[in-house]
Amino acid sequence: MPDVETIVYTNAPDRVLPVLEKELEDFSTEAIRFLNGEWPDEATFIGFRLKQGVYGQRQPGVQMLRVKLPFGGVTADQLDAFGEVADRFAPLRKAHITTRQNFQIHHIPLSKAADSLRVLGKAGLSTREACGNTVRNVTGDPWAGLQEGELFDPTPYAGAFARYWLRNPLSQLLPRKFKVAFSATDDDNAITGLHDLGFIPRVHGGVKGFKIVGAGGLSTMPREALVIRDFVSVDDYLKVSEAVVRIFEKASELRKNRNKARLKFLVERVGGAEFLRMVDEELQGDWAQGKDFRPDRYLYIFDEEAAAPAKRPVYDQPNGDMREFTQFVTANVRRQRQQGFSTVEVKVTRGDLKPEQLRGLAQVMRDYSGPTARTTIHQNIVLRWVRDESLYEVWKRLRDLGLADAGANTVTDVVSCPGTDSCKLGITSSMGLNAAIQAKVESMNIEDDLTKKVHIKMSGCPNSCGQHHIATIGFHGATMKVGEAQLPAYHMFVAGGYDDGEFRLATQLKVRIPAKRAPDAVERVLNLYQAQRNGTETFNQYFDRVGPKPLEGAIEDLTLPGEFTDDNKGMFMDWGKLDLYQMQRGEGECAV
Repeated sequence: MPDVETIVYTNAPDRVLPVLEKELEDFSTEAIRFLNGEWPDEATFIGFRLKQGVYGQRQPGVQMLRVKLPFGGVTADQLDAFGEVADRFAPLRKAHITTRQNFQIHHIPLSKAADSLRVLGKAGLSTREACGNTVRNVTGDPWAGLQEGELFDPTPYAGAFARYWLRNPLSQLLPRKFKVAFSATDDDNAITGLHDLGFIPRVHGGVKGFKIVGAGGLSTMPREALVIRDFVSVDDYLKVSEAVVRIFEKASELRKNRNKARLKFLVERVGGAEFLRMVDEELQGDWAQGKDFRPDRYLYIFDEEAAAPAKRPVYDQPNGDMREFTQFVTANVRRQRQQGFSTVEVKVTRGDLKPEQLRGLAQVMRDYSGPTARTTIHQNIVLRWVRDESLYEVWKRLRDLGLADAGANTVTDVVSCPGTDSCKLGITSSMGLNAAIQAKVESMNIEDDLTKKVHIKMSGCPNSCGQHHIATIGFHGATMKVGEAQLPAYHMFVAGGYDDGEFRLATQLKVRIPAKRAPDAVERVLNLYQAQRNGTETFNQYFDRVGPKPLEGAIEDLTLPGEFTDDNKGMFMDWGKLDLYQMQRGEGECAV
């Protein structure tokens, strides 16, 4: 373990997290030793490679690389690096944006993983502690620093948090993973309520600080985070976070069952009031006395406005394509509070980008935006500091890349985890279902503004990596049996939410839908909502009024898969698959 106190931090946007060459050399050496059969056992090696962000897939012999992007920040050169790795080492030639603002690249042979890490590291991209029982990627509001009503930009403090905990001896072997988010406003675009720790800006008496929440989560026993502190100054937020991490690290009872080893289970057992007392008590420990917890040394401070593109004398204007361009601006563009600039949210279908798209986006950034874009929890990319006069040119360039779809973060912007495409824990092909549902809702040609606000999310298993528990319409993978035959299926959830600061867990309907019928179920539920709502009721308001029965009744016939026959064989195959379905679920590595 390197001496973290000697690491020097810079404010360069492509060096938020320091990449240590020694760690990359060690990984290369140990990967070769493992492939040569020189490691004592595979389990020990798994723990080693997970610490470096190299994660096993359900397909033998290949790995997934997970890259941490604090607050979702990514530069043009880093997009080029992702493109190079996807081109040279990934058979499917794509990189994937996750719901936690990371990038993942799949199907990389272990023998090529070290070379991939070197390409990424050269661009300042760190995979360190992106997997394993550590403090994971620190996520953030993609529009932080640009919105009306912000008390201050939390980005420097999110960067400091990520730096403070990276390679920190306290967080190298926690009971389970630990997830953190920083929002910029009470609209809570980072959804702090589903995290182990969440931070929302506050100012008291002229002093900057945060409201701190914690012990939230989805998956098994989904729950909203509780308030740990209504206000903690920026000088003390790292100190309070350390108290929480120390309590979590010492909770030996959590280590007995890794399926119940998250912080939320500790709080569920002892109660919220007792947990807050434990935090108070921990803050009286010797570790907290006499140490300077001010974040100054770790702060990431970069003046994006100073690096914004200069105004050119002439820009292209719409020419016969005004309608498409206007639709894109309406759906994907937000005005910044800084006059003359906007953000552009690039809709990335299923979070997947090909090398040519990654390189093309990098060049769009160099030509038209600030030096740092940000990924989103919707698996999209937000270009920041785009001059208003250049929006048409940006749209044309995105159109050439196949990335100019209107409707980012709307009903057609469907979110999913990788599912059985790569994950050992996957039960169903959530990516295949994503494609089918997106095609269905696009075919519906939805023009209603309220229906466009519906969010559709799915996970290939109950673990909620696709965040289906907070979807307006959500699914998680399951199975059904007809005689001796199995077929892929989904549990269906409705009326979750996170818009405008509302954190709301979805209600599970009492149905199980065959995977091939899920798109039809979405269509029926959306049509029912549009037909039965009162005036300007949102979907969730409609659901609160009518309850689950009308929705369950509308899709009840879809729950019957029919018999296994030659004519009905497709029902027993998953989306995008040609073989009959057999549920195969391995041992995940996220808790190793």
